[in-house]
Amino acid sequence: MKERHSVKGKGKSSSWLFLVLFLSSLPCLSQSTASRTGDLLLDKLKGQRIAVVAHAASVSDGVFILDQLADQQVVKVMSPEHGFASKASDGEHVSDSKTDKGVPIISLYGSHKKPTAEDLRGVDVLLFDLQDLGLRFYTYISTLTYVMEACAENGVKLMVLDRPNPFAYAVDGPMLSNDYKSFIGMHPVPVIYGMTIGEYALMVKGEGWIANAEALNLEVLEIKGYHREPTYPDIAPSPNLPDDHAIAWYPSLCFFEGTTVSVGRGSNQPFTCYGAPWFPMETFSFKPMSCTASKYPKHEGVLCQGVNLREVNPKGLIDLQPMLHAYQQAVSAGVVDDFFLLSGQSLALRYGSDNLRQLLQSGAELSNIYQSWAEDPAYQHYRQVIRPKYLLYQGLGDSFK
Repeated sequence: MKERHSVKGKGKSSSWLFLVLFLSSLPCLSQSTASRTGDLLLDKLKGQRIAVVAHAASVSDGVFILDQLADQQVVKVMSPEHGFASKASDGEHVSDSKTDKGVPIISLYGSHKKPTAEDLRGVDVLLFDLQDLGLRFYTYISTLTYVMEACAENGVKLMVLDRPNPFAYAVDGPMLSNDYKSFIGMHPVPVIYGMTIGEYALMVKGEGWIANAEALNLEVLEIKGYHREPTYPDIAPSPNLPDDHAIAWYPSLCFFEGTTVSVGRGSNQPFTCYGAPWFPMETFSFKPMSCTASKYPKHEGVLCQGVNLREVNPKGLIDLQPMLHAYQQAVSAGVVDDFFLLSGQSLALRYGSDNLRQLLQSGAELSNIYQSWAEDPAYQHYRQVIRPKYLLYQGLGDSFK
């Protein structure tokens, strides 16, 4: 089946300040304001044996995906990181199980991350319906990539049920170097790549980033009434991102995962604070404890001093002021040699290269760090050449490429 995507040229440039002010005047939309057409989906699935990749946030027009498909022949369900119920801890392997109707649930974050030929046996069409965030290190696009490759290899049609996300209107952040590919970063894109998950699927196929890309029968079911507004999900897509504020800070604070600084996992403020036991005594403190959302949080059971970001908004899409501040605190506390986990490799996997560690150690200012990716030819090529080829939706962001 022919893919349905449009080609859009490069838009006019505008200042970052104007973009920030403009976005701040807009209401953030909820998932329900930009939905798919359920009848169209059901018409396409008549008589098909269906597998579904889904989780707790797989809801459209207020209806869970399996309820939408109640009269269809759903033979298998597959789940990503955090599991079908979206309750498993970060990094926790998830076992296979069954739905309440006895349909097998195959975990793609357990014994294997890529569907096997056996997983796809007896499947005519696979529906991919995950709520993504539009960030390179958020693993649902990695699951998407493995699903695409498996479908191409096994002759199974793939339908991506597209969804808006909070960052689909913009591009920002460092590119991924080939030396640092992993499950938290598989493709040469910026941290914020400015696409819906359907557009991303078109790019993965179109750029040949999977084996047998030309053999993949891919269709993207587009979003009705969507114009690239910054759209936050109604249902938390993962247990440590419980609200819009945590999601807004996630692109900036996720880099701390590669350091000894906690971002509040195991507390009541995940991704809206940061700190460590060696921070100086400040007005805010928290104690990470094991819980369902984070079984083994950093500094478990130890009081951390830190900074509360609950009432503070990021100064940009990616705000590295917290990272610079924390590094300076580590220098002052005499623990800088232990600041980076795994000698910086854990940070590099998230950042996309070892540049951030090197820049921090060299005493670079924030403006120099931001400039390091903004002037990267690969970053400009992605923004101006690659991304525009696969955009399905016009609207907010097209004037700011």
